[in-house]
Amino acid sequence: MNTVPHRIVVVANETVGGKALIDAVKHHAEEAHKRHEPFHVTVVCPQNQPKSGYVIYDESVRSAAENRLRTTLAQLREVGIDADGEVMDPDPFSATMDAVGAYGADQIIISTHPDTRSGWLRKDLVDRVREESGLPVEHVVVDLDADREHLTRTLVVANQTVGGQPLIDLLKEKGHKSRHNFVVIMPQGEGGEHGDADARLAHTLELLHESGLEAMGQVMDPDPFTAVQNALQFYPADEIVISTFPEARSGWLRSDLVERIKASTSKPVEHVVVDEAGDREEASA
Repeated sequence: MNTVPHRIVVVANETVGGKALIDAVKHHAEEAHKRHEPFHVTVVCPQNQPKSGYVIYDESVRSAAENRLRTTLAQLREVGIDADGEVMDPDPFSATMDAVGAYGADQIIISTHPDTRSGWLRKDLVDRVREESGLPVEHVVVDLDADREHLTRTLVVANQTVGGQPLIDLLKEKGHKSRHNFVVIMPQGEGGEHGDADARLAHTLELLHESGLEAMGQVMDPDPFTAVQNALQFYPADEIVISTFPEARSGWLRSDLVERIKASTSKPVEHVVVDEAGDREEASA
């Protein structure tokens, strides 16, 4: 039996968790198994560049990429595939060549959107990598819209109310009626209490995971309106849920956040009120 693993470097950004990509990796793992050959995958996620509009911090861009990477590695490990990964240079060509140099590879898989949506294809990424690396390069096209045809993507916006029972109950109700993927974003508050926000977010995600729901999250820009606009670039959504304290306590409601989000997107926006005591007021918009 060969003890040297067959190594594949997978390069993907927004398509990193796509069904076609996961299926392609599983196929190569099965072929390696038939050859009684160890198999290892390194997933490389170049950070995507924000399209336009609002100020986006580098930390937010990287955190979104790390979320996508973490989800994909979990998917691969669940089916018994030895996998690790890294968020790398925003330029996909540089990221690919750096990964090959750092990790070694017998083969490269590059995952993109279809032709009409893929900036990587317009830059001839696949051919450039094939020519420069001298390795076999497989191109996998992921149609995320088709993948999500029977999945509702819900962007959840909350700060101090993030663990509130009315919000958790609403998300459970949605998730148990039909398949949902929840992305919980938390504007971190004027004081920048990032550590506290991380802890509250982790607790909420744990509650959702314990209920069998698909969920990830990110602490984002202190301004909730800007945080939503930024999040929609990283996490495409079909609907938005905004959680606040009652009007008398909510800076978000005083700044008319719900109506501003409704006016700025074409997504359905649902508002849930959490009437529970908290240590701090929500950040003012």
